[in-house]
Amino acid sequence: MNRYGIDFDVKNIPDLDPAFMPILKFNRAFLKTAKKPVAFAVERSGGQVAVCRTFLQGTPEGREADRYYADRLVKSMLWLQGGFKIYVSGDEDVYEFLKETYAPTGKRAFDADFMAGVYEHPFEVVYCDQVPEEKGASQAIGRHLGGCRVGFDAGGSDRKVSAVIDGKSVYSEEVVWFPKTNADPDYHYDGIVAAFKSAAAHMPRVDAVGVSSAGIYIDNRTMVASLFLKVSKADFDAKVKDIYIRAARDVFGPDVPLVVCNDGDVSALAGAMGLGENSVLGIAMGTSEAVGYVDEHGNITGWLNELAFMPVDVNPEAMEDEWSGDIGCGVKYFSQDGVIKLAPRAGIALAETLSPAEKLKVVQKAMEEGSEAAARVYRSIGVYLGHALAYYYDLYHCKHVLLLGRVMSGKGGDIILEEAKRVLADEYPECTGKLFPALPDEQTRRVGQSAAAASLPEV
Repeated sequence: MNRYGIDFDVKNIPDLDPAFMPILKFNRAFLKTAKKPVAFAVERSGGQVAVCRTFLQGTPEGREADRYYADRLVKSMLWLQGGFKIYVSGDEDVYEFLKETYAPTGKRAFDADFMAGVYEHPFEVVYCDQVPEEKGASQAIGRHLGGCRVGFDAGGSDRKVSAVIDGKSVYSEEVVWFPKTNADPDYHYDGIVAAFKSAAAHMPRVDAVGVSSAGIYIDNRTMVASLFLKVSKADFDAKVKDIYIRAARDVFGPDVPLVVCNDGDVSALAGAMGLGENSVLGIAMGTSEAVGYVDEHGNITGWLNELAFMPVDVNPEAMEDEWSGDIGCGVKYFSQDGVIKLAPRAGIALAETLSPAEKLKVVQKAMEEGSEAAARVYRSIGVYLGHALAYYYDLYHCKHVLLLGRVMSGKGGDIILEEAKRVLADEYPECTGKLFPALPDEQTRRVGQSAAAASLPEV
């Protein structure tokens, strides 16, 4: 295969997507002939910095390949680790290219604007003689079981809450709600408060409150979250950014410890607690690709882990993500969108009148009935996943991968896992005996998202 003059071989290609080009294969082929040192860094909140020291071709004929490699690499760093400032050292042409790319009228204007909003800081691209040193701020989360705790899990279609006393759930409830379609932030606030009060009623006191919620949270504040999709910017700034802080304060007073975490990180924590191990990457394939990570010390890293918007495919004709306007990103491979993309190629008709969730159910029903067409869809996703897991292993050095979400349910999920393992064994021997992808076992399921959330705050 060839992209910008870079040749690389892929043995395992998805049956329904023969043009798929895994990014890890491209990167490794590119670096075989790259000799010019270059460094990139991205700065995020609290002075944290992620650094990548790598190489470019550094020749006139390799200029376009260098720009493409830098574009994909920096984009990946931003969505993996987060940041509002890009540092470039070692190549002024690539710097000028990235500065133009992330300008308000550039191809990555969406990414720049998104990151500026998350970190409440203007987005910049700067050139320097030497990039800053790596600086992280990993922190231990969860596994605090003592006392009377409330654990709340805010999902897109239901909200769950648990009352947990000394690590044992004494009460839990699940309530249907519609946060994504409601523009009134008081609707969300009232639902959170009702859940808090419901759990508190089953304990003699409340010592701590933990929240698992889709979105990006910094210092317990909501920076970006799809749960509040319909809320206006003015209402978001006034009532949503501190919604969990206000709700906990109003119900329990100002002194009860509160920790709000991204639901992907809490999923990884629940998995780690269930497995009794660390170094766990949790990937939930549902409406999108939600990811969380607990490192080898049992800590979260402070990274964004928004792999849905990180490139996995360098095929120039890959499907575009409507939100970011970019192509080849994980959301179109590891979510219901991936199933919907491939189903017609396998001959499965999906009515346009159906919602994405309903389209997924059509394919799942066909799979349960033994459809070979549906099996082809899931096998293709499994091949995607095998290549992507090798890439994720390269980035995280994780030991366990827990595969969650609606796409992984039923017979289709078993096929995806089987194919992913086969591709890993066939093409990425460095992962053999070191990376263990799996569906969650019963112990992990029993821990539960809301119960794991209850363990977040330290008292």
